[in-house]
Amino acid sequence: MKVLVIGSGGREHALCCKLSQSRILEKLYAVPGNAGIARIAECISLDYERNFSSLADFVRKERIDFTIVGPEVPLVNGIVDYFEKRGLFVFGPCKKAACLEGSKVFAKRFMKKYGIPTADFQVFSDSEKAVEYIEKKEKSVVVKADGLAGGKGALVTSSKQEAVDAVKLIMEKRAFGNSGKSVVIEDRLSGREISFFAITDGKSVKPLVSSQDHKAIYDGDRGPNTGGMGAYSPAPIHPSLYKKIMRRIVLPTLNGMEKEKRTYRGVLYVGLMIEDEQPKVLEFNVRFGDPETQVTFPRLRNDLLEVLFAVQGGTLDRINLEWFSRAAVCVVLASGGYPDKYETGKQIKGLENLAGVKGIFPFCAGVRKEGDRLLTDGGRVLGIAATGKNLRRAIRKAYQVAEKIQFEGLYYRTDIGFKGLRP
Repeated sequence: MKVLVIGSGGREHALCCKLSQSRILEKLYAVPGNAGIARIAECISLDYERNFSSLADFVRKERIDFTIVGPEVPLVNGIVDYFEKRGLFVFGPCKKAACLEGSKVFAKRFMKKYGIPTADFQVFSDSEKAVEYIEKKEKSVVVKADGLAGGKGALVTSSKQEAVDAVKLIMEKRAFGNSGKSVVIEDRLSGREISFFAITDGKSVKPLVSSQDHKAIYDGDRGPNTGGMGAYSPAPIHPSLYKKIMRRIVLPTLNGMEKEKRTYRGVLYVGLMIEDEQPKVLEFNVRFGDPETQVTFPRLRNDLLEVLFAVQGGTLDRINLEWFSRAAVCVVLASGGYPDKYETGKQIKGLENLAGVKGIFPFCAGVRKEGDRLLTDGGRVLGIAATGKNLRRAIRKAYQVAEKIQFEGLYYRTDIGFKGLRP
């Protein structure tokens, strides 16, 4: 089978690495890919966010059997609908279903309609009214841009002034462009945050193993949110909580989408806050997480290509997901200054000795190749993933490798996975 992976980040590198192990894979392509992906796939430079015509023409020309969409932007823009109209097999939700991530306003109103537990909220399209609402609030709030913002559009605040500043940043300064036309202001939840993933073909649904992201830039979950500074798996979730999440959140979400004639097929990513073992939804995403994917796929026993194609074919009920018992940790190495301004083009050293090292997975994100040199090309540069017999060993391995990587301005958190060690 010929397969195309769309995207250029660490998530897509992890996807390609796992797919490359498939017994039914004939050839792997990536659009646009990155320097790490280029080692295992043929990378093609095409516009994948909006120009679906050229993508579909390429798939036809190369006789590609199956396309897997990594990032959210092409999903929200309707790539699945376009491909399916042209008779092409593709993994991911349709445009109407992708609204769960594409619009925070839609997602919150959807949850309210179907009784899915989430924080209380209000929606505003006028910044002055939003500020008036904040001034009357006694609780701390989270201010969210309505549309896509690269994982940075949810501003967690601790004071009224911070909340007002967040509204002005999103709605008046348009820090996230048109995504800031409207905002959701919701009560700030407390507890422990986990990422919950399930795959569905529209009929059957299968949960994936637990994982936890670390979104804040600094140790101790301080500072602004990022696209993710690291993750670990498994996260401490009791089986009874797993069942509760499926019963109260995942199944009602999928059933609600069906009632809305937005049949959901693909992966559903639910960001949750757990307090007193009661889950509430922070956000929905309509694709695999980054960096959660980097700790999930190294634990998967199954042939990933067979699993994803079963979603496309409506035969997921025939698949029994199996997982390795080992733990996995991913530490993201970022460019200094991220998630604000940062420089690129810095030479990366230390990667050359990691190829083939057992239990180590150096996933490239913002990396490009220039001659024989690897250079930084983004805010999040590398995801150093490691597996171990237990979480403590996986953490130790990941950081031992991270210390060997060098580039100017390199920054990473030093506490990834520590939450999972707490009693």
